Amino acid sequence: MPRPKLEVADIFRKHGPTWRRANTGHVSLNQLKVMSAIEACRTEALGGHVAGCTKCSHMHIAYNSCKNRHCPKCQGPAARDWMAARAEDLLPVEYFHVVFTLPAEIARIAYWNKKTVYGLLFKASAQTVMTIAADPKRLGARVGMTSVLHTWGSALTHHPHVHMIVPGGGLSPDGTRWIKCKPGFFLHVQVLSRLFRRLFIEGLLALHRAGELHFFGDLGGLAKADTFAAWLAPFHKSEWVVYAKSPFGGPEAVLAYLSRYTHRVAISNSRLISADAETVAFSWKDYRIKTGDRQKVMRLATSEFIRRFLIHVLPNGFHRIRHYGLLASATRKTNIAKIRTLLEVEQPDQEPQQSAEVIPLTLREPCPCCGGPMRIVEIFRRGQQPRSRAPPREQAA
Repeated sequence: MPRPKLEVADIFRKHGPTWRRANTGHVSLNQLKVMSAIEACRTEALGGHVAGCTKCSHMHIAYNSCKNRHCPKCQGPAARDWMAARAEDLLPVEYFHVVFTLPAEIARIAYWNKKTVYGLLFKASAQTVMTIAADPKRLGARVGMTSVLHTWGSALTHHPHVHMIVPGGGLSPDGTRWIKCKPGFFLHVQVLSRLFRRLFIEGLLALHRAGELHFFGDLGGLAKADTFAAWLAPFHKSEWVVYAKSPFGGPEAVLAYLSRYTHRVAISNSRLISADAETVAFSWKDYRIKTGDRQKVMRLATSEFIRRFLIHVLPNGFHRIRHYGLLASATRKTNIAKIRTLLEVEQPDQEPQQSAEVIPLTLREPCPCCGGPMRIVEIFRRGQQPRSRAPPREQAA
């Protein structure tokens, strides 16, 4: 894939130092590390390797990736590896996509309490689906789901929401039957919305009582219990957005969807249009437009663009992809094997098939000139210069 003409890394390298000086004392160490990683990604600063074709004389240098989960360039390979590991978990059933979104006012609290409030968003949304699905009046089954946290809107604004992928059915309470949902229908959105609202508000109040929420600026008064309770009161009656999309066409479509969503970052390099010391322009989608062309161009001050990108840096150790219910990591393999047996479908091979010939230090990508296998002929560390002569190439190592 050709390198985009403009990258987030270019903006950070050219304008990051000025931005950091202007915001000294207001940028977290984690955010600074993310900036540094993105700036160094796939440059000589991280070292790399020289690859040569075994059939022709083509050679190129590939610099190492930073592998930071916020880096736009590193997420493609990471997504492919993650999806390869998840492929064997797919079931031959209908899959549904449900989105849980926080009201904008409550999202402001999440802005200053990312780890606790994002964690509550995961927990409340998963508990909502599992509780409603287990109701004998609804599906009456134990279900599982994969949840992915996104914290951004298309314009890089703070918009925390969870994308949930749910198989269309579950195990009976005694575990002896697979109960499938109605074709094209999973659970009532309004029922999900109201339980999610209640569980999230209860969880938020519990966090406040435990002293785990912090408030700043015009929200400082919410530190008082009675003030916070009064502020939350209107949200008990307002409508919370829970959106259920049409079911996927099949397991293959689920894989294609997940590969786009699981490792997405706030903005991809392909959306960038131009950047200078004053302004960054990028494409965005205006979801307020119901019909017609939603694609627009947004222009932000360069300093504001950097700020918006960095507000989506997650706390250290925070998992943005989580599995619940039947798909929880501890019991996933056992549950999937049982479901496959109940559905009378073949179990996947336990051991991956090995190719007849394995050539060590050989790249997956073929030679761009003749299509032959590319073999690593030299590895060099950060700060070193390769001894082999080859033109540099922008790709992950």
